[in-house]
Amino acid sequence: MLSLVLVAVAVAGGLALHHSSEGADGSEATTATTPDIDLAARAAAVDKVLKKRAQAVLTDNQKDFLADVDPDNKNLVARQRTLFTNLRQFGFAKLTYQQLSQQFDDAITQKYGPSTYLVAIAMTYQIRGIDTVPVRAMLGYTFTERPTGDWMLVSDTDLDKRLPRGSHQEAWDTGEVLVKRAPRVLVVVEKGQDRLATKLVGMASSAVKAVSKSWPGGWNGSGVVIGLDDKVVRGADYTQPKNAEDAIAMATWVYRTLPGEVTGEGQRADSYVVINPRNRDKVDARTLAHEFTHVATAPYGPYAPRWLVEGAATYVEFLPMDGAQPLAIGKYRQDVRTKYLAKAKSLPADATFFQQSDSSYPLSWLALDYLFTRFGGTEVGTLYREMAALGTTQADRDRIMLEHVGMTEAGLFQALKAAAAA
Repeated sequence: MLSLVLVAVAVAGGLALHHSSEGADGSEATTATTPDIDLAARAAAVDKVLKKRAQAVLTDNQKDFLADVDPDNKNLVARQRTLFTNLRQFGFAKLTYQQLSQQFDDAITQKYGPSTYLVAIAMTYQIRGIDTVPVRAMLGYTFTERPTGDWMLVSDTDLDKRLPRGSHQEAWDTGEVLVKRAPRVLVVVEKGQDRLATKLVGMASSAVKAVSKSWPGGWNGSGVVIGLDDKVVRGADYTQPKNAEDAIAMATWVYRTLPGEVTGEGQRADSYVVINPRNRDKVDARTLAHEFTHVATAPYGPYAPRWLVEGAATYVEFLPMDGAQPLAIGKYRQDVRTKYLAKAKSLPADATFFQQSDSSYPLSWLALDYLFTRFGGTEVGTLYREMAALGTTQADRDRIMLEHVGMTEAGLFQALKAAAAA
């Protein structure tokens, strides 16, 4: 029997499903079921538990949510009670839990008994007024059979180390949170941080308005801002030295279908912005406008070159917006040409973009400033869409660039040099 092993893929914030015939310890997996377990009955019983829990969140019924949680596991009960309180604040229009695949672990089976059922779960949800379509996240549950034939949740963490990056690390999976809303904005902070929540809502509202106005073709999506004390939330990991020191915030992908379900990369629906707790005091409306530009472009696809992705976000970030002081763009343009363009030999490369971020971001902005000025927003927006959807190889990128702006990436770099010399 093939067990479904969950592994991370090499994309930021990515999740993927892969089949494997190996167990968790690398040995050949064996069938963990026994003749005493009616698999169809088990699936139906666990589905009943999952459906009850989802419905309990939607109808504000904590008793039902906790009804099938092991009452002897006080820590689990406490975590699940906090989870319920957190989930209720998000205002889900839709919520379901779906069994994906059984996992096998002898140590866990020995801990909970022969009926142990360790299973990966897909959580499909839609936050009212925020998510334009239902989206999916992943977690893992451990169930055991009661003498009555019902199934009981005995752990929600046993599978965490085997889940892909970002799984079971949603904002509602942390400690107690506070959720504050405004039109097209949802902010999550630690419980009790009302002042921070109000501040972030104000900045996020300005940023949403700016991106909606400035991005070619407009944007009618929403901005989710997670400003928790936790250093690991969703796909953001601020325990990594480079992220911890330099990053202010990052957009983390939200999926309509998880990577590996329909396509290898998954189908992106949106992004949620996670703020670095170390640099929280540096966040402003422009920072969020940058990240919300990533949110607006997330559905296009994963293949746009990094200079285009970050250049577009920085271009919008620097435009005039409510609640932000105007910037001296003419002086900045000249500074970039003198300080960075004069020393560069090409547009920033994907592989080294973040290692050379001091120059990569300004040069990428300069490229987009040139494209918007010369070709206009409609053409740049179309270029971005096609590069993100189809730019899988350098040949594809060059073809798309030639079609829309009459030059390759190398040609664009030479055009920047010529404009600086004029």
